[in-house]
Amino acid sequence: MSKKIAIGGDHAGFDYKQQLVAYLEAEGYEVKDFGPFSDASVDYPDYVHPLCDAIETGEFKQGIVVCGSGNGVAITANKHQGIRAAICWNTDLAALSRQHNDANVISIPARFVPYELAQEMVGTFLSTEFEGGRHANRVNKIACK
Repeated sequence: MSKKIAIGGDHAGFDYKQQLVAYLEAEGYEVKDFGPFSDASVDYPDYVHPLCDAIETGEFKQGIVVCGSGNGVAITANKHQGIRAAICWNTDLAALSRQHNDANVISIPARFVPYELAQEMVGTFLSTEFEGGRHANRVNKIACK
């Protein structure tokens, strides 16, 4: 398991992002924070696109994006052919996104889940392996190019 992780989001996810960085570093991860660096209003694509570029180039294997609903950052991330971002609101979805979809980015809806659950979902996401098998054929058909 890679111990490097990329994280980013928007102003609505800033507090969770900061807490997740501290949690991940305490767990031994090398974390690259793509921003934002305050809770001032920002445009999330300015942070999500560079994060996804870094995953697509292989600098990172996985990433975490956090915004109010989880939707905007996930939609932006999924514009990248090499990204499979999953919005999760419980640990079962976090596990299934890895097991069945080989998701490489977890999207956290900060306004809809308590921080403790967000942290638990991230832990589940990072510790769950892709099952492969019948799921691999499906995942291989996701990208458009």
